[in-house]
Amino acid sequence: MAGSVSPKKGKRRLAAEMNVVPYIDVMLVLLVIFMVTAPLLTQGIDVELPQASAETITADDEPLTLFVNARGEYFLDAGGDTKKPLGDQTVIDRVGAVLRNKPQTLVLIRADKAVTYDRVANGMSLLQAAGAAKIGFVTDAPSVPRGADKPTRG
Repeated sequence: MAGSVSPKKGKRRLAAEMNVVPYIDVMLVLLVIFMVTAPLLTQGIDVELPQASAETITADDEPLTLFVNARGEYFLDAGGDTKKPLGDQTVIDRVGAVLRNKPQTLVLIRADKAVTYDRVANGMSLLQAAGAAKIGFVTDAPSVPRGADKPTRG
């Protein structure tokens, strides 16, 4: 029996393992795609905010924002086309609809610093007419701390 070959010795057993390397490659490509497209998905109206030093407001729910661009046109970040300017009554109707569902929603005003004050005041009165109880203004932090621009006596 020295010359006989065992039938098990010549055959190889198949490995039943899954090759996960292609799946990892696909996941990394998807991750890169999401990382590139996520910043592009933020919507909004281009406004240049005034600078003021104030405390940061923290809200539990997402606030509703009224945008006022440099031409004094109103935009809302809720409901409908956010790129189309809204009339006064439309602002009241849309804000009122949001506040009927969530009465304690914080409403923010993001107004361009070049817009006239009467357009901002009119926007605030529209929000109050819609039933907004909490209204805040969004500003940018000043680049120079207060008091730093005054000369010191020496």
